[in-house]
Amino acid sequence: MSSLIVFLPPGAPTGTTEWAYASTTDGHALADHGRSPAALLPLPRGAGAEVVAVVPVQAVAWHRVELPKGIAPGTPRLRAALEGLLEEQLLDDTDSVHLALQPGVRGGDTAWVAVCDRAWLREALQALEAAGRPATRIVPEFAPEGSLSLTAIGEPEQATIVASSADGVLALPLSAATLPLLPAPPEDAPRLAEPAVAALAEQLLPQPWVLQQAAQRWLQSARSRWDLAQFEFASSSRARAMKKIATGWSELLRSPEWRPARWAAVLLLAVHLAGLNAWAWKENASLADKREAVQRILRETFPNVRVIVDAPVQMEREVAALRQQTGTASPRDLDALLAALAAALPPGRAPSAFDYANGQLRASGLALSPDELRTVAAQLRPLGYAATADGAALVLAAEDVR
Repeated sequence: MSSLIVFLPPGAPTGTTEWAYASTTDGHALADHGRSPAALLPLPRGAGAEVVAVVPVQAVAWHRVELPKGIAPGTPRLRAALEGLLEEQLLDDTDSVHLALQPGVRGGDTAWVAVCDRAWLREALQALEAAGRPATRIVPEFAPEGSLSLTAIGEPEQATIVASSADGVLALPLSAATLPLLPAPPEDAPRLAEPAVAALAEQLLPQPWVLQQAAQRWLQSARSRWDLAQFEFASSSRARAMKKIATGWSELLRSPEWRPARWAAVLLLAVHLAGLNAWAWKENASLADKREAVQRILRETFPNVRVIVDAPVQMEREVAALRQQTGTASPRDLDALLAALAAALPPGRAPSAFDYANGQLRASGLALSPDELRTVAAQLRPLGYAATADGAALVLAAEDVR
């Protein structure tokens, strides 16, 4: 899945703002990163391509609430309920902040709510949209999920250390004075640091630190389940559904985790194709055997037929010629058609005129009702005749048994 991941600037964007970005072609490996004006940001290509906006850790506040029963994502009263729950915890007026609820929660659950400045977020998203890079998802740089990890980010003059886990996100200046405020991490807790502040992190916290570029962290953020595009920033439900389908399909086609499933699907398809070919071969062989049997009967019955083109038609012609030679009546003869019609007509009904041609009898003046026509046709069918209405006339002909 091709993605452009844009790190939103902390201040209001202008025409000269350079946006930090990262790009990926498969959703897992970093393809490119850098800084660029919004109009020059690379465009993602291909199925499931998307633009993901990353909200800086300093721009998001996290609050934990207990959702009332009956309140869940998609509920019309969700925004009002969150405002009521957070009214006393927020420093700003509820109308000036944007709220986003933790994914996958239900009424009665304890859930995290992300809070950020609404006007700032709107300006940043509008700037991207004006540059032809509208954001399809909005994710936090750090989210309250997973086990505890420490990440040192920024520049040496303004270094920040972030502790994130399912218990919350805490961002503090990276200094000796703030270290006691950090939760005590276990020995195996991940410790990541941007190259610019790695030495400072090792000096203050003498533990092994793994180097991680900011772009690599944003790529991980883009894979988060969180999406802050809620309420007024939410896409239409249809667009979001189509995006999820496209993203899921792209993951299925490209993700290494799905490689065994892809091989299994290819193997299953190959087995089905082999089975279909075997079934088709068997049906063709059976059809050829039946065709050969019909031709053999024609040759044995009428040895004078030298060339066989259409065995049923040729056999019918030979039988008709033999019938004429012996004087045997045919179901297509006029007298046979008249006898069958007389036996099937309702009492007191007689045609006013007949027209016979090519083994077909047309009886006029009957004016049968639909029920009477069905009754006549039902009585003629066991005799080998088909009756149809043509206006006020009844058309009678021997059924083709081929």
